[in-house]
Amino acid sequence: MADETTPNGAASAAPSVRMQILAQYIRDLSFENAVATKGAPQGEVQPEITVQVSLDARKRAGDNQYEVISKFRVTSTNKGDNATLFLAELDYGGVFLIEGVPEDQMHPFLMIECPRMLFPFVRRIISDVTRDGGFPPFNMDPVDFVALYRQELARRAQAQQGAPADQRLS
Repeated sequence: MADETTPNGAASAAPSVRMQILAQYIRDLSFENAVATKGAPQGEVQPEITVQVSLDARKRAGDNQYEVISKFRVTSTNKGDNATLFLAELDYGGVFLIEGVPEDQMHPFLMIECPRMLFPFVRRIISDVTRDGGFPPFNMDPVDFVALYRQELARRAQAQQGAPADQRLS
């Protein structure tokens, strides 16, 4: 790959992207052990775990600062009778300093790269909480944030097609 040159022959450097995590925090955490409150299910227990993920991002008052919140809902149910075994919910936030990302690429950057940086911490918290709640530690599989982002774009496009023309966002 050749460097681009300007008309006077000088090489132009591509803008460098800088991302720094300024803070990360648990915004909300809950764990419900249904087995402890309702008693263990009768018969054989075959846990089935579902994970739901949603993301939110916003610009902060500081220059080039953004807050990204990843929300995880982990539900374990018994395959046999569909009884809930446990429910864990975690809202985990990060404050990022981001420079060098073009404005048209900022949204995917916030919704893909930032949650990807936070995910190992989320995974550890969920694992610890399930273990401390009396269950085997749940080690969440990695989340494909690119696929998640594409699904959300497709969902929005489909919703926009169904909306009257005067209600569509540009």
